Amino acid sequence: MQNTLKSTVVFKGNGLHSGRPSCMVVYPASAEHGIWFRRTDIGLGDAMIPAMWDAAEHTNLCTRLANTSGVSVSTVEHAMAALAGCGIHNALIEINGPEVPILDGSSAPFVRAFVKCGLRRLAAPVRALQVVKPVTVQKGEASATLHPADGLKIDFTIDFSDPAIGVQSMSLDLANGAFARELCDSRTFCRISDIKVMRTQGLALGGTLENAVVIDGDAILSPGGLRHKNEAVRHKMLDVLGDLTLAGGPLLGHYIGHKAGHTLTNRLLWALFETPGAVRMITCSPEMAARLPGAGLVPDEVPQAAWSRLDLDALKAFCPEKAVINPRGSGQSEPRD
Repeated sequence: MQNTLKSTVVFKGNGLHSGRPSCMVVYPASAEHGIWFRRTDIGLGDAMIPAMWDAAEHTNLCTRLANTSGVSVSTVEHAMAALAGCGIHNALIEINGPEVPILDGSSAPFVRAFVKCGLRRLAAPVRALQVVKPVTVQKGEASATLHPADGLKIDFTIDFSDPAIGVQSMSLDLANGAFARELCDSRTFCRISDIKVMRTQGLALGGTLENAVVIDGDAILSPGGLRHKNEAVRHKMLDVLGDLTLAGGPLLGHYIGHKAGHTLTNRLLWALFETPGAVRMITCSPEMAARLPGAGLVPDEVPQAAWSRLDLDALKAFCPEKAVINPRGSGQSEPRD
């Protein structure tokens, strides 16, 4: 059956690219509502923005959604991944500015808050989008493909010249709470050489060493180092789930990405829906629903991602019994694997 939250959840922080303070409130919603954003700072005109593939604007560094009036909200991918990874199908998200707060640069704060809040089952079945035949998009060396599958599986490969990243590959079946357990705490990353360029373009104005993994050649500059040895590819897979959630429902398919980004994944959804017979909507049986990303999530398996001293109060609110900060200013000084 479809799910929503039991109560309201609030997130406060700065936007990664705008640097502006942002308050985001996630409300429960009725069955068949889907996921919608509402800009509370827009006094006149249409402030409602659908979390849908055809509302996404092509940006390389984040996913931005816009309605037909031009009202937009950006950097939605981490929150969208958390909603899908927790099995939340319906929510109204009110936000007082143009960008979702970046928090620690991963989906972990969203996941922990949703798990703490709990879910309410609704009187309507889950309808999933089943990939029926393969579709592929490509741009240069980058490619993204969806194959038929009976659940959601993501394979991803990245290839960076920086020794701290290099070539990384990972394959993961998103069933049995795998997103929350394996991907949700992996943070966004960038090279220090890119930061000056981004800031001259008015981007990354809210980026810090606390909300992104910053790389300089073979060095990790962020305090505490990596949470996973392959944190970079895990974060790319997190982004994929967030972007695929814009399909409008759980997706049953096998995604294979090579050096792909937000734009290419969105173009893949366009190709999926524009290719005759490539996708169909089905009502999930209990057995099929058990293979969706939010099914089988065990709260105790959600990783305690690193938190800075500045975030100690927030950590205590989420997990008061585990709010321990080490002397280096990170909740975890060595990668888990």
